[in-house]
Amino acid sequence: MSLREVHLIGGTRPEAVKLAPVALAFREAGLLRPILLASGQHPAMVTQALAAFDLEPDITLTVDRSTGTQSELLTAMIQQLDELWSVRTPAAVIVQGDTTTSLAGALAAFWRRIPVVHLEAGLRSGDLESPFPEEGNRRLVAQVAALHLAPTPLAAMNLLDERIAANDVLITGNTVVDATLAVAAKKLPYQNPAVAAARAASTNRLILVTAHRRESWGQPLDRILGAVKELIARYPDIDVVLPSHPNPAVRAQVDTGLAGVERVTVTDPLPYPDLSRLLSEAYLVLTDSGGIQEEAPSFGVPALVLRDVTERVESLHAGCAKLVGSDPRVILAEASALLDDPARRNAMTAGGNPYGDGHAARRTAQATAALLGLAPVPDAMPVQQSTAEIGAVA
Repeated sequence: MSLREVHLIGGTRPEAVKLAPVALAFREAGLLRPILLASGQHPAMVTQALAAFDLEPDITLTVDRSTGTQSELLTAMIQQLDELWSVRTPAAVIVQGDTTTSLAGALAAFWRRIPVVHLEAGLRSGDLESPFPEEGNRRLVAQVAALHLAPTPLAAMNLLDERIAANDVLITGNTVVDATLAVAAKKLPYQNPAVAAARAASTNRLILVTAHRRESWGQPLDRILGAVKELIARYPDIDVVLPSHPNPAVRAQVDTGLAGVERVTVTDPLPYPDLSRLLSEAYLVLTDSGGIQEEAPSFGVPALVLRDVTERVESLHAGCAKLVGSDPRVILAEASALLDDPARRNAMTAGGNPYGDGHAARRTAQATAALLGLAPVPDAMPVQQSTAEIGAVA
C-alpha cells in the first residue's frame, strides 16, 4: 500500500534549508511520503539549497511576476496550489516560518480542509511594521494551522497567550540547527571562488556580515557599511565576508560603500554549504538574519544583530546575541569589545544554543504523523542543551 503524502512547501532559501531535514526525517520514519514543493517564489535558490542535502523539489510551481507585488505573488501561488491540491490532495501540508509562500500554502490548504502544520510557529516581535510583512504573515498562519511546532518555549508561550490550545502546540527546536550542523560537519570545499581564495590566503579572524532585510536597505545599510570600513581600519587582523542581497540596487550600494576596502570580500548570495562553513569558522557575526541568529550559537559564534527589534529574543536572553541596530557607534563599540577581549567573546555563547538540539526534524515528522493518527506524540525538546552536547548529536 502506498504511503499518504505530506507536502512541504517552500519558496525561499531559508525555507528550503529548514524543510530539508524534515523531508529526510519523514523518509527515515517511513510513515508518510514527503513531497518537496517549490512555490515559485525563488525557485533557483530553493533548488540550490536543497542540493546541499542531496534533495530536489518534487514539484515546482511556475509563477509569472510582472509587478513584483506581494498581492500578485500571493494570488498566483494560491491559485496554483488550489489547482494542484484539487487533484493531488495530501494528508497534511507543512509551511515554514513567515514568508508569502507560507501564507499562501496555509490559506490554500485550509480552504481545501487539509491540515496545516506550521513549522517555526510562535515567533513574535509584537510590531506589525517590523519585520514587515513577516510579522503579519506568521500571525495569520497561526489562525488556520492545526499543529503549531514552536522552536522554543518562548515561542510556545506566545501561542498559548493567543489562546492556541496547548494540545496543538509542541516545542520541537528549530530545524535550521539540524541543517547547519549536518552541512558544516561535511567541511565541503568552498564553491564560491572569491571566498575560497580569501579564506585560503588568510589566517586573520573572520567577521561574517549579512544585511538582507528590507528595513536595512538605504540609509541603515550605508551606516552598517561605514561601521565595517572602520572595523577594517582599526583591526589589521580581521577579514570580512559579506554576501550581498541579489537586488541590483542593494548590491550597487554595497559595492559603492566598500569600494577599495582591503580584506573585504563581497559576494553574490552563497550556496548554503559555503555559508555554513563560513559561520563555523567566524569569530563574530554582524547580521539582520533570523536564521543566522539561530545557527551561530551552535558554533560558539556571537551575533551582533543589526536590527532595532528581534523576534528571536531567546538569543538575547541567553547572551549569545546583542541588538545593535544600524548605529555605527554602537556597532563599533560592541564589535571592538569582543575583538579586544576573546574571553568576553567566548562567554557570550558558553550557554549553548537555545534554538535546538539537532533533533527538531525527527520531532516534526513524528508530530505530523501523530496529528494523522499514525504515531504517538513525541516528547518536547529539552529546555537546556550545551554547545558540546549539540555538537555531539551532529
